[in-house]
Amino acid sequence: MMSGNYTTIDNQSVSGSVPVAADSGHVPVKFADSSLQTFPPSEASGKIAGGSRPPRDADDTFSKPGGGSDAPQSSGWFGIFSVAAYKQYFDVDTSDVLERIKESLFPWKGTFSELISNSPDLYGPFWICTTLIFIAASIGTFVTYLSHKIHSKEWNYDISLLTWAAGLFYGYVTIVPLCLYLVLKYFSAPSGFVQLLCLYGYSLFVFVPALCLSVVPLDIFRWVIAGVAGFMSASFVALNLKTHIESAGERWFLIVVAIFLLQVALALALKIYLFTVSV
Repeated sequence: MMSGNYTTIDNQSVSGSVPVAADSGHVPVKFADSSLQTFPPSEASGKIAGGSRPPRDADDTFSKPGGGSDAPQSSGWFGIFSVAAYKQYFDVDTSDVLERIKESLFPWKGTFSELISNSPDLYGPFWICTTLIFIAASIGTFVTYLSHKIHSKEWNYDISLLTWAAGLFYGYVTIVPLCLYLVLKYFSAPSGFVQLLCLYGYSLFVFVPALCLSVVPLDIFRWVIAGVAGFMSASFVALNLKTHIESAGERWFLIVVAIFLLQVALALALKIYLFTVSV
């Protein structure tokens, strides 16, 4: 019978046609284990982290070494052939490079060695040498071209200026620090090879404005510019190494003088070869 919105069925009225199962209490129902994870996950394992933590930078794999990398890690002497061995020496900001360039223009301070003692870089020295190569070749070519035009002479481009400048700057900033490294090691006053490369690389920056000023067609002015640049560069290297080389014994003075004269010789070579024009 019906009462209101509810309908009830008498068990006896349907017992004749439909058998009713006996009430045996609650029947347990079991479901197969699901292969889906509980949502939300208890521990986030991807870029999306639970809670209020911000998402991880997508490029952080370039700043952190990968723990599960399949690439073999080089060790021993073979490490010098891997790019990862030199990554730390190019990890500098523009502000760091500018600060070191500024220090190189004030050679009497002698604090550059302390500045790079824990973080020497090769980025600045590489680009300083590369800039000097192209400036020396281009300005040297322009000076010879201008002199030939003034005297109404035929002018031919000399490609040897570029190759000579590349050999001079790259060779000087590599061979001289290497020889000095071996000398200091022999006198029991070893210095870091990368620190020496960094010091000599930044010592050449003063030649950038010097080469630009050498375009003035006055020979006496070029000699003055070459002398001032050579003196500043030589003083910068000598004063920054003086304190360290003093521990090499009684011959430390001769080593400092040799370092000074080598830098002056570099300035003379630039003046004589690049800016002595014969028409």
